[in-house]
Order: sequence, then C-alpha cells, then structure tokens
Amino acid sequence: MTTRTSRRALLLGLAAAALGAPRLSNAQTAGRIPRIVLYTGNPSWKESAMAGLRDRGWIEGQNIVIDWRPSGASEGTVFQTELQEVVGRPVEVLLIGNPHRIRAAMNVTKTIPIVGIDLESDPVASGFVKSLARPGANVSGIWMDLPELAGKQLQFLREIVPTLRRVGVVWDDRIGGPQFSQAQAAARASNISLHAVTMHNAAEADDAVKRLLVERPQAILLLTAPAIFQALPRIAELVRQRRLPSICPFSTYPASGGLIAYGPDFLALWRQTASYVDRILKGAKIGDLPVERPSKFVLIINLKTAKALGLTIPPSLLLRADQVIE
Repeated sequence: MTTRTSRRALLLGLAAAALGAPRLSNAQTAGRIPRIVLYTGNPSWKESAMAGLRDRGWIEGQNIVIDWRPSGASEGTVFQTELQEVVGRPVEVLLIGNPHRIRAAMNVTKTIPIVGIDLESDPVASGFVKSLARPGANVSGIWMDLPELAGKQLQFLREIVPTLRRVGVVWDDRIGGPQFSQAQAAARASNISLHAVTMHNAAEADDAVKRLLVERPQAILLLTAPAIFQALPRIAELVRQRRLPSICPFSTYPASGGLIAYGPDFLALWRQTASYVDRILKGAKIGDLPVERPSKFVLIINLKTAKALGLTIPPSLLLRADQVIE
C-alpha cells in the first residue's frame, strides 16, 4: 500500500469514527466533568438513578459529578432561592422529583435541562411542556398519566372489604386534580362514594385523618403528593389505630406501616431518568425528548399490618403481589 493510499484510508477511518461517536456536552468538549444536580431525599432512589447512569457508562468521579441534594425546602420561593445558589456554578442537568420543585426550577432557569418526576400533574395542562411528544422548552421527564390506576386501587380494596361502599380520600387539591377526577370516575363505576379531605403539608396529617373519620369510611385511599409522602408513617399509624385498610400509589407505603401500595416502582422510576441524562450529555436537546410514563408498577402488601387490622388478605390477591412484607 502506498503512503498516499495509507493516509487516505486513515483519514476515512477517522471521519467514520467521528460520525459514529456520540456528540459530547459542552462540559466535556471544554474538558470539564459534567455536573448533575440530583434532588431526592431517599438514598435508595439516588443509588437507583446512579445505577442507571452506570449502565450507560457514566461513572461518578470519573466522567460525571453527582451533586446530591437530599434535604432542603420542598417547594415555593425558599426552594427557588436555594436553587439559584446551586446553579451559580455550571450545571448540565437538574434532576428533580416533586411538581412544586419542578415549577420553582422553571422560574430559576430557562436554559438548564430539567428532568422531572411528577406523579400528580397533567404536564401539558399544567404548562410544564408544550406537548408530550415535543416538550419544546427545557423540561421533560416522567409523568403518571394513567386513568386506570384509581380503578385498580379501588378493586384491591374491594377484594379485602367485599361490602365496600364508602372510601375516604386524602389528597392535595393544589396539584392532584387529575388523580382525584380519575378516582371519582372509578368510584362511580363501582358504586362507591368518596369522602375527600385535603392536605397541603405533613403537619396536617392528624387533622386530615380526624376530619375524614367523621364520614365513617370503610377504607382509605391516599393520592400522591409531596406532603402525603412526607407524612406516610404518621398516616399509616393513624389508620392502623382506627383499624382501617388503606392503599396508596407510593411504593414505600407498606414499609412505612401501610397496608397496600399499588403504583410506580420508585426504584425503577429513578433509574428510568438516567436515559434522559445520558441523551442530554450526548448532545440531545431536552425539548426534543418525549415525556414518558413510569415503566414498572408494583403491588406490595404488608401482612403484619393486615394482622394488626384483623384482616385476611385473599390468597388470590397475595399471588398477584410483587412483594409481601411478613
């Protein structure tokens, strides 16, 4: 092979490699390790997100920095002030759960990609994205738009309480409209009456349950909201004291002492976010990345709580459970 031919082959090979290689983020091309700011108070969820990143070749301390923020304000101007300080240094991606925080982050930056997890809102109607297929701005992520979820939750309660006619609902009316509407529709279809109370912060748990008990519900349905998540152990304790079966979409509810959870697997949910971070770091625009639904749902039953309530869980329901706490 001549020198000219060898040189030509080398140049063609380099060009092909360049075309096939992923586009790098501005941080990488500048020689700086990309920084991801991760907001979640649960260490296992943080580890799940990092595991998803490792699957895609992103290793903390080598080619990526994970700035984990496990505490801080959960919403409003206080969180917004905190975030303004956080983005004072270069950030490639903000990874945030909680609709209040996502909204605050949108007020802080119109350019930094925000990968969100929101189980309450309609992302289009709430103004987070322009459309599910093409979000359009600097926000995308995982939203739970599943009208059938409430129907399944009521079905599980009815399998435990065949005479079920009255269900108490705890929800946050500021953000939980879609879920509550779905629960109402499912209840009407099953000839069940719902009695709802609102809850805006964790400190209201005792009062919310007290107000609900006035309606003499036969079971309790907890909808998702940051305030409810923070109060899960206390709510579980209160409804156990009243010997009431309860169900919640948060997969952590049975471990907090609740009876049943049916909803997204939160470990899988946070792992799913790694796909967004990976694509953004390789040059994708977040406004072009479609909104996704949770990829995995789980049914978890706490048999210790069932025993404390004097309930027998039907074997057919136990067989369908992904996890049984004994």
